[in-house]
Amino acid sequence: MADDDEDDRFLTQEAFRQQFPVTEMTIVEDGEELMEFLRRSGRYALSNHSLPELILLDLNMPRKDGREALQEIKSDRELRHIPVVILTTSDAGVDIDNSYLWGANSFITKPSSFKTLMDITQTIGDYWFTVVKVSGRN
Repeated sequence: MADDDEDDRFLTQEAFRQQFPVTEMTIVEDGEELMEFLRRSGRYALSNHSLPELILLDLNMPRKDGREALQEIKSDRELRHIPVVILTTSDAGVDIDNSYLWGANSFITKPSSFKTLMDITQTIGDYWFTVVKVSGRN
């Protein structure tokens, strides 16, 4: 998950933890750190973590925003296969249209209540971890 808002990161992580306790979630604070994580560069240069099977991406972040990160991910041969779900406060039509144009797999506006966030994370998890095959790995 890439999101600069500490409360949103905590609540989303908690919602996933409660519903999918075995799911490992890595949190980064902006698009620049996300790209370092995905490319194993910068502070992640010595890490040998695997690529994520799903990215939750906020659009409005400092340094490199989610729009830039999405375009960079989807133009990179090594990364473009990773599904990206936009999870943002925006509900602007231009953000929705551009996100899909740039290769986002879903666009979700962050809810205002934790109960609704729980419902959304349950749906995301059920769909991406149970219904859809995102990897040929077992």
